[in-house]
Amino acid sequence: MARRKNPPLRRTDITITDEKVVKRAVKAAALGNAMEWFDFGIYSYLAVTIGKVFFPGGNDTTSLLSSFATFAVAFLVRPLGGAYFGPLGDRIGRKKVLALTMIMMALGTLSIGLIPSHAAIGFWSPVLLILFRLVQGFSTGGEYGGASTFIAEYAPDKKRGYFGSFLEMGTLIGYTGAAGIVLILDTALGNEAMLHWGWRIPFLIAGPLGLVGLYLRVKLDETPAFQKLEATGSHATTPLPHSPHLSENAPRRKLGEILAQQWPTLILCVALVGAYNITDYMLLSYMPTYLTDTLDYQESHGLLILLGTMAVLMCVLTTIGKLNDRYGRKPLLMTGMLGFFLLAIPAFLLVKQGSMLAVLTGMALLGLSLVCLLGTMSAALPALFPTDVRYGSLSIGYNLAVSLFGGTTPLVITALMKGFGGNIMVPAYYTMGAALVGAIAVACMKETAQLPLEGSPPSVATKEEAIELVSSESREPRF
Repeated sequence: MARRKNPPLRRTDITITDEKVVKRAVKAAALGNAMEWFDFGIYSYLAVTIGKVFFPGGNDTTSLLSSFATFAVAFLVRPLGGAYFGPLGDRIGRKKVLALTMIMMALGTLSIGLIPSHAAIGFWSPVLLILFRLVQGFSTGGEYGGASTFIAEYAPDKKRGYFGSFLEMGTLIGYTGAAGIVLILDTALGNEAMLHWGWRIPFLIAGPLGLVGLYLRVKLDETPAFQKLEATGSHATTPLPHSPHLSENAPRRKLGEILAQQWPTLILCVALVGAYNITDYMLLSYMPTYLTDTLDYQESHGLLILLGTMAVLMCVLTTIGKLNDRYGRKPLLMTGMLGFFLLAIPAFLLVKQGSMLAVLTGMALLGLSLVCLLGTMSAALPALFPTDVRYGSLSIGYNLAVSLFGGTTPLVITALMKGFGGNIMVPAYYTMGAALVGAIAVACMKETAQLPLEGSPPSVATKEEAIELVSSESREPRF
């Protein structure tokens, strides 16, 4: 049987990006991501203090476990947020949903800073904490999938890794800002003042940050890919050339159809994100508590070490983005996964030694492995799904993985260490298991570097690239 001939690629099919607009889109998306991780970072770095404020009964370990359990509660509703906001973003647009999630995140975090302590209102104090953590978690369910989709659909195909890396730059800026503020307050106020009122200050900062992020997001247009999808769905009955997934009813595809049609890729997404988040939360969220609670470091010393590690990661992050554009997503992701699998035990043995040089070396080994994932994942994940269901599918897969594996990492590691008699190598073993699953998932995924997003026409940075693309295709034999 003869193969159907593909329609020729026309110049009008190609999206030519405006670099200034792309940079504004990246800034707006990255700031929202920074705020997300600022919110969650604050809670992680104040876990010991929050445990004493809201869960004062029992010993220190019980209080810490209660604090981390509340940290994990927000992740239980993230899949619900992803299932709600994701398909909504595929139906009404990425921009509107991202503005809504920004408002909810800011309000949830601000409200935590206003909750009276357990000593003031008793039982209702932890109840309110859990309630506002649920608001945080539900809104965050629509954040990463939308932000990564937003950048991926704005960026030209050959620079998607580079621009996508700025999303994770937002992650590190959020974590760094949270750690820096907690460190400054802890140093300036002391333990007693932090316990009584100082812990509230970082949460209260979320209000102004949310307004800035909201302003940046509402000033942007909808992504070019969604605009073409919407126009096609509203006015055409046939797909765009080179876009077989675009159809008249594509933007209105129901959640059940996403689950039914995308489930193999969703499983792959969950495996990738699960491994990525365990390693991420282990290093950036749990490590300060590990250094303080397990290795008896002063809290300020643990935060200083983490701040130094994150500063180094930010210096090399965009370089990783450029490398995965040039050499592919899979090689960089595999390097990160195998780095964690092979280096986790040596890194934790170095950290265990206790000397500053040994600790810094161990953190560097873990950090260099993590940055390979940070700089690549935000470009790799959106490319797994077609445009018409990208926001919904990615939000569901990403948040399911984060709920099951990412947000539970501090709680699981703390509980396992207690169950295994305080074995301080438990975090290394847990990280290795996650990295092994991640390496298998990377081996199963397709390479997407420099290729158009599935369901979207090619996207280039200049008119010359568009002309060259049309010319090169016209020279190729067609079947």
